[in-house]
Amino acid sequence: MNAPNDPNSVKKMVYVQAPQEIAWRVFTEKMGAWWPLAFYKIGKAPAVDAVIEPHPGGRWYERGNDGSTCDWGTVLAWEPYSRLLLSWDVSADWQYDPLLKTEIEVRFIPDGTNATRVELEHRKLDRYGARRDEMRRIYDTEGDWGRLLAAFAQLAATVKQ
Repeated sequence: MNAPNDPNSVKKMVYVQAPQEIAWRVFTEKMGAWWPLAFYKIGKAPAVDAVIEPHPGGRWYERGNDGSTCDWGTVLAWEPYSRLLLSWDVSADWQYDPLLKTEIEVRFIPDGTNATRVELEHRKLDRYGARRDEMRRIYDTEGDWGRLLAAFAQLAATVKQ
């Protein structure tokens, strides 16, 4: 699921072999277990967890092994177990920028009784200005939201109800 006609958006989709509630919980409560924190982090300290505070206005951040935190964005919408909307405020120079406000929407759609289709859209990439195409390529292929979703789906499939 890609958005070839919209240069300001990257869309990815994955099927998760877990019910909607489990998929939601693994995505929102266990991000540190599936997000590759050794490589995908922006803080100075080695990252040990990624946290999404469970309410609109909550922080989305990484926690370092020294207890420090480094913001990634904000929770814009929290709709268990169907929809999550986050701001992604990480600049093209991989620094926190609270004014950037690109958006990541994640939808959790039941597919039968024991599976969930998870759709992710990273939009408003025009906010990267002249570096939009570079960042779109990174999110689409190099840093790849698809690869992150695959790691998430693999973990979610192992979680029991």
